[in-house]
Amino acid sequence: MPDATTLPEALAAILDQDLTMAQALARYASELQRLNPTVAQAYEAIVRRLRAADIGRSAPGVGDHLPDFVLTDQDGQLRTLRDFMAQGPIIVSLNRGHWCPFCRIELEALRKATAAINRQGAGIVSIMPEKQSFTKIVRERGVPFPILSDIDGAYSLELGLCYYVGDELVDLLRARGHGMPAFQGNDSWFLPVPATFVLNAQGKIMARHIDPDFRFNRMAIDQILSSIVDARA
Repeated sequence: MPDATTLPEALAAILDQDLTMAQALARYASELQRLNPTVAQAYEAIVRRLRAADIGRSAPGVGDHLPDFVLTDQDGQLRTLRDFMAQGPIIVSLNRGHWCPFCRIELEALRKATAAINRQGAGIVSIMPEKQSFTKIVRERGVPFPILSDIDGAYSLELGLCYYVGDELVDLLRARGHGMPAFQGNDSWFLPVPATFVLNAQGKIMARHIDPDFRFNRMAIDQILSSIVDARA
């Protein structure tokens, strides 16, 4: 297969292959470095900054209860965490947005695992800081679980996972016509650190994954499935 000449081509080729989430993330990071080294270097600087700030240290941990939320889903319906917990264990996945290739890879892995997760009596919900018109795009791509709008990043801020992307990357993305302000409905340029929480039916965190390096490190599907067993126990 010839090398992709654009990042959308690279992402499409990666999503079309039978790869683990970790393999797909690493491959896209490599393609980003090859095809857009300027953005790749800016991402590396963000990761270093977030690690130095120890972002996520104040986020709820295993044994804590995840705070409730009232957020709008892709169909404009208000949903609460309690609604989802009424159906059993729930996986809560925080993502950067429909535009983020790394989040698309994670959401595609969760899509493929949805049947296995549902068979264990658990559900999935994704939260991202975007307006309904853009969370709906995720559903149109075939993701079967709810996508909730965390407008202004209020919920990720409550969790201690919200950060400013930085002037360097703002200037870089603006120069390339990035639509984040339109996607989010504001010009703040704040994003959540991607995170995954596995909750039992009482909202207690049985497992979590938080890592500032959104390019490589997400909770593996096998770990999610094994954590659901603990959540049901």
